Amino acid sequence: MTASTHPNTAPPLADRVALVTGGAKGIGRASCLELLAAGARVFCLDLDENAGTALADETDAPDRFRFLPTDVARAAECEAAVAAALETWGRIDLLVNNAGIQPIDSYVPAHELPEPVWDRILDVNLKAAWLMARAALPAMMSGKRGGVIVNVASVQGLQSMNHVAAYAASKGGLLSLTRQLALDYAAHGIRVVAVNPGTIDTPLVAEAAAAHGLDRTQAEQRAAEAHPLGRMGRPEEIARVIRFLATDDASFLTGESVNIDGGLMAKGAWA
Repeated sequence: MTASTHPNTAPPLADRVALVTGGAKGIGRASCLELLAAGARVFCLDLDENAGTALADETDAPDRFRFLPTDVARAAECEAAVAAALETWGRIDLLVNNAGIQPIDSYVPAHELPEPVWDRILDVNLKAAWLMARAALPAMMSGKRGGVIVNVASVQGLQSMNHVAAYAASKGGLLSLTRQLALDYAAHGIRVVAVNPGTIDTPLVAEAAAAHGLDRTQAEQRAAEAHPLGRMGRPEEIARVIRFLATDDASFLTGESVNIDGGLMAKGAWA
């Protein structure tokens, strides 16, 4: 019998309050659902109002879920989201910085990359994580349980590929930020960790495939050839690791990243 169903054992994240950025689709959506299943109260932040509203309608725990349209690349909106969570539930225990973009027009050599595209990718993928952390950390420090920040980085922050200068830079920066924040806030009982997904079946991957002239079948074949496990990953497989990292079962883990990549990085090079 699992902890979530045992009559005398509370779910592992019972009563904890989580904010998930980019939470309406893909890995973010799966993370919201996984955290809800673990007992958390979840604030989903996303620019896509239709997807966020649809997720709110689907959840079987409406009393523990809120959706707030948010551009996390804007400091004022990050601060407003944190304020809304505190007003609603009085605390913040977990921040999942999942929001990320990789626009089709960014798949070009670095010297051809427009400055506005570079800026937007760095703003959403890296700056937003700092803005959200800056807004949420005071609430975490004021609580008795500390807190956890999980940054969704990428294997492209460890090794790169052609024509992804801004995305690779943003994810590499996010891994460095993870290590730095872990050092700054360890004394406050706050853990900061990251996950590095490989190719995951999300809208972002579908857009990337289209940018390379691939249909879904071809994209799946490429993933099968590249990943030792022979397929691309599923959003819920990332979400389950995020849930573990957020629980007390990972209480001695901070400043580190976890590859969830079907063995891709174990190969030592892109295939």
